[in-house]
Amino acid sequence: MSLRTRDTVLRELMDDPDCDPARLAATLRRFDTVNRLIGGWGRVWERHLAPVLRGLDRPARVLDVGSGGGDVIVRLADRAEREGLRVDWLGIDPDERALDVARERERPNVTFAATDAAALRATGIRFDAVISNHVLHHLSKADLAGFADDTSALTAGPVFHADIERGRLAYALYSVGITPLQHGTFLRTDGLRSIRRSHRADELQAALGGDWQVVTPAPFRLLAIGRGHAGDRRG
Repeated sequence: MSLRTRDTVLRELMDDPDCDPARLAATLRRFDTVNRLIGGWGRVWERHLAPVLRGLDRPARVLDVGSGGGDVIVRLADRAEREGLRVDWLGIDPDERALDVARERERPNVTFAATDAAALRATGIRFDAVISNHVLHHLSKADLAGFADDTSALTAGPVFHADIERGRLAYALYSVGITPLQHGTFLRTDGLRSIRRSHRADELQAALGGDWQVVTPAPFRLLAIGRGHAGDRRG
C-alpha cells in the first residue's frame, strides 16, 4: 500500500447504500468526537469564519455542504451563540441516512435538508459563507471542479472546504488512535481509506487552481479557501 498518490478507486464502507444501518448511524454520531479531536474547526472558526460573521453586523446565514451527521455546524452554532453572533445554519446532504442522524441535532437556527450544492444553486438562494468537511476526498478531479464552482455560486462571501491531508504519519497515528472509538462503527476502516483518498496540499492547490488558497489549519488537515461569485456573471 502506497500513499505517494491518491487512491481514487477505493470506496468507503459507509458509502455503500446496503451497509449496516446501525453501524452507519453509530459512525455518524461518533464523528462528533472525532471531529472535535482532529477536525481543526476551532481554528477555522477563530481565524477565518468568525471574523467574517462579526463583520456583517447583522444576522448571518451559513451553509454546510455534505453535512453528514450535522456535528460540525452544531458545534459552530454553539460557538456563535456563546460569542453573541446571530447565525442561521443550514446543512445539506443528499443521503437520507445521514439526515436521519443530523435531524436529531436540529434546533430553531440549525436545520438540515436533502439536497446538494448544484440543486441548491439552481434555486438562487444565497448565503454569507459556505463550508464543507470531508467532502473533497470523495470527488474525482472533474467532480471537484464542479463542486468548487457550485459552492462558490451560493455566496458572495468566503468558502471554506476542510479535509484530511494524506500522509504516512497521519495514516499511522489514526490507525492506532481511533481504536478506542471504533467499536460498532466504520471509523477505522473508512478513516484509513479516507486518508488514502485524500490530497496533499500541493495536489489540492493544483486541482483547484489559483482562485483558491490551500492552507493547513491543524496537523494533517487542509483548508481550501475561496471567494464566492454569487451575483457575478458566473453566479
